[in-house]
Amino acid sequence: MHTNLALLTDLYQLTMAYSYWKLGRADRGAAFHLFFRNPPFAGGYAVAAGLGPAVEFLQGFQFDQSDVDYLATLTGRDAQRLFDDDFLHYLHRLRLTCDVDAMPEGTVAFANEPLVRVTGRMLECQLLETALLNIINFQTLVATKAARITSVTGGDSVIEFGLRRAQGVDGGLSASRAAYIGGCDSTSNVLAGKQYGIPVKGTHAHSWVMSFDDELTAFDAYAQAMPNNCVFLVDTYDTLQGVRNAVEIGRRLRERGHEMVGIRLDSGDLAYLSIEARKILNAGGFPEAAIVASNDLDESIIESLKAQGATISVWGVGTKLATAYDQPALGGVYKLGATRDGHGPWEPKLKLSEQTAKINIPGVLQVRRYRNGEGLVADMIYDENHAIDPRGTVVDVKDTHRRKSIADISAGEDLLTPVMRGGEVVEPFAAGGEETLDAARTRAQKQLAELHPTIRRLLNPHEYPVGMDIGLFERRDKMIHEVKARLT
Repeated sequence: MHTNLALLTDLYQLTMAYSYWKLGRADRGAAFHLFFRNPPFAGGYAVAAGLGPAVEFLQGFQFDQSDVDYLATLTGRDAQRLFDDDFLHYLHRLRLTCDVDAMPEGTVAFANEPLVRVTGRMLECQLLETALLNIINFQTLVATKAARITSVTGGDSVIEFGLRRAQGVDGGLSASRAAYIGGCDSTSNVLAGKQYGIPVKGTHAHSWVMSFDDELTAFDAYAQAMPNNCVFLVDTYDTLQGVRNAVEIGRRLRERGHEMVGIRLDSGDLAYLSIEARKILNAGGFPEAAIVASNDLDESIIESLKAQGATISVWGVGTKLATAYDQPALGGVYKLGATRDGHGPWEPKLKLSEQTAKINIPGVLQVRRYRNGEGLVADMIYDENHAIDPRGTVVDVKDTHRRKSIADISAGEDLLTPVMRGGEVVEPFAAGGEETLDAARTRAQKQLAELHPTIRRLLNPHEYPVGMDIGLFERRDKMIHEVKARLT
């Protein structure tokens, strides 16, 4: 059973839908594309995420009686109703008939590439805009942040710790889900563990230590209560003394047939403290004990700590991951690319702007990815209603003088795959609502490994070759000049 979220939309989607319906344009064909114009965090890529929840939204899409009753109460500036009864009855009966294609979760994506394409009746496509953006934007943002963080840990484990600082309940669950796709190994979020099958990790807080007369007693009590989950938080009073206390309790645990998992550092100079803690643990007979670190970590801080020789082996990343702290929105958009009457030919649609970056790519778009034996070579955006130009040239959207030649235009892989046909969800989504998160996570790791290291680097990354098929570029350029000529 799927939650009904038909009203998870901006009002203007409904006012446009009403106007399409009233003017007899509701059934006109449309093709919309969801994409972002710049990779987040000034990086070189994004990791697509959120398709599973988007599919669940599509499966449950309908206006129930309470929805239309609410819409009947809305009024315009003249205090008269916005929507008449016939339209509300129409909405109540509405069932999706559109087609949806999308990049599978975990796909590495780049600027201007459609992550999702929706084709079908104009009214339906319009009503899906806001919810799809809401779901895809945030999860893609967090998955990308997780990929950046895990890229600098050298294979160390990363735990997503962000629930308590996340933007509400749904923000916390969505962040845990997306962070796992992006490369985190586990989460502290127990509900996300239950709901999505993500491994959960956690130990105790400072309040546990403070509730006892002294730290040693607190550690001993925890070891007796939870002998198979002993990661001791050592910085309540004196961090290095806390490590020594952990060693003492670790020896008692070992005598009882259990092993201390490790310690956690949550404040102070993490590089210095981890190095000194490692010495104490090793000397005490615990060379395998993990050193877990938290405290407002992100990819830049972790990279710096690694460069300083920190001996941290597990990273707990919370606020700056779950909230995408340094860029709180992806900036994804949903733009009309083409329309048609009935089953007639598609007519590409162009949006002009004084900002060149905001001029859309017209057509019914697909993305073809090219590889060689060393990894990813280039991505080509092309119009499915036109054959890829035999010249095999990719033209950069922002800098049309920047071009990439493709030797064999037929050898690539098309990234947008069928999700919905005629309003019905298709495999692999039909059975369980989404593919497994592990499959998406593996896809992300594989594709990130195919990127050249200069594209993955955190600062001033090299720009991966992606752009329009040269034939599409020339048609678009012609449309731009024709539209501008009509306006002068």
